Amino acid sequence: MSEQTYLPLVEFTRGAIIESIHCGVVVVSDHAGNILFKIGDENLITYLRSTAKPLQVLALLEHPEAAHYHFEDDEIAIMCASHSGTDEHVAVLKKLQQKVGIDENDLQCGTHLPFDRITANQVVRGETRLSTLQHNCSGKHSGMLALAKLLAEPKESYLSPDRPTQQLILQTCGEMLDIPFSRFEMGIDGCSAPVFAVPMRNAAQAYARLCQPDHLTPRRTHACRCVTRAMMAHPFLVAGPERFDTAVMQSLPGKLIAKTGAEGFFGIGIMPDSIKPGSPGIGIMVKICDGDLKERARPVVCMTILRHLGLLTPDVETLLKTYDRGNISNWRDIAVGEVRPSTELLEALQSWKI
Repeated sequence: MSEQTYLPLVEFTRGAIIESIHCGVVVVSDHAGNILFKIGDENLITYLRSTAKPLQVLALLEHPEAAHYHFEDDEIAIMCASHSGTDEHVAVLKKLQQKVGIDENDLQCGTHLPFDRITANQVVRGETRLSTLQHNCSGKHSGMLALAKLLAEPKESYLSPDRPTQQLILQTCGEMLDIPFSRFEMGIDGCSAPVFAVPMRNAAQAYARLCQPDHLTPRRTHACRCVTRAMMAHPFLVAGPERFDTAVMQSLPGKLIAKTGAEGFFGIGIMPDSIKPGSPGIGIMVKICDGDLKERARPVVCMTILRHLGLLTPDVETLLKTYDRGNISNWRDIAVGEVRPSTELLEALQSWKI
């Protein structure tokens, strides 16, 4: 890995001193694979993690027999989600699973406390039962099980990388990413599903294709439009309360999709005509190299890029203020420093003409 793979993206100051720095890579592409902006190594091979979910669900949605399920937008959104496990998320999952003919016992994702703090506290206090339906990946797994049923694959093997369900998902993702899936670097995700690593530039192109599916087959074009429509129509289901992906889609309705991934990954797809009349669909991929466990860097990077694109009106700035650059306060609410985009990021953006 070269010294220029990761570059400073977000700074945290205390007084006049930069106390800590989050480094990473940003790549922006159009649907044809033209790099519109980058900082760091656009060829960095890294796992998309949950940012891949809107791509993974395409294999199901474009299957010739998928119409049998009559999927609604809220159900498609939950299959793309890393949701917070609220009652609203669980209700949609139950509806989806009843339609598919599966239940929570068929999911192989495991369990964890819900991301939503209120729901998690209810579980800790014993007021509600911990369920696989509260797992953030339960929607993706429900979709994979739906595809397995269409392929007549036993439910027990739906996560096996060498079986029909995952092979079809990988093939479809490879076509969207413009890489043969045999060249994917493979691993196992936290939810036990196969996970793949690809160059950042290909991931950005795939999100641009998702938003502007020009030159794709009619069936895939329809599937892409189902995904973007569902995510924009149901941003709460894609993530949940106090989550940046939900907040940014709610604040910019109809203009973009947003999806987080573990270990510092984040993807945004900008819809055509959103920046200005005639502007193309574009994909934005962000990777923070330290994993950004508390998600304090990715929103600042994304806000800086969206501002450069002219998408942040004063009203939107107000709605998303908590995710943007700003003061760092101590326990007495005294401003002691600042979180801000790095000088390197701001200087790089100056050369990107929209």
